[in-house]
Amino acid sequence: MLKVGLTGGIAAGKSEVSRRLAERGAVIIDADAVAREVVAPGTPGLAEIIATFGPEVLDAGGALDRGRLGEIVFADPDLLGNLNAIVHPLVAERMLEIERVAPPDAVVVHDVPLLAENGLADRYDVVVVVDVPDGVQLDRLTRLRGMPEDQARARLGAQASREQRLAVADIVVDNSGPLAGLDHRVDGAWEELRRRER
Repeated sequence: MLKVGLTGGIAAGKSEVSRRLAERGAVIIDADAVAREVVAPGTPGLAEIIATFGPEVLDAGGALDRGRLGEIVFADPDLLGNLNAIVHPLVAERMLEIERVAPPDAVVVHDVPLLAENGLADRYDVVVVVDVPDGVQLDRLTRLRGMPEDQARARLGAQASREQRLAVADIVVDNSGPLAGLDHRVDGAWEELRRRER
């Protein structure tokens, strides 16, 4: 089994790369999906978030209002640290459970947005970074996602810098161009991953 850490800054296109790797046969473990699972209504994770941030982070149905929580934590590094201290251990534990059931010859890709921020590179055999220039990230957040520029800059500022992500990369997938060329770049990354798995 080859354990791969896949990361990239917000709006870099990591999800597009992850989807394409899955199409090529990778087992994907999506940290964001797992993070939603471990804070679903009725979980100990959600109870701890409510105890830390108050009931105002819940929506009308009693589920976590991720947008509201994001507004709170991305404006304050200490609060973001508090949230990460709750969620990250739960996510890591659940991801290991999923990994244990993968076939022994699998390329298991852990889709981890905050891999560089949390010093997780050494947990993987290979780290793949989806890379775009900072200006492309900002443009995608504001123009394509409709995020106000101040919020977009706060999200970017809360993440590792491009240089920090590239420093932990074994393989870099450039996603600054049109999606049409992404398949070719992912093919190259997949060939390298399969070579390393053998």
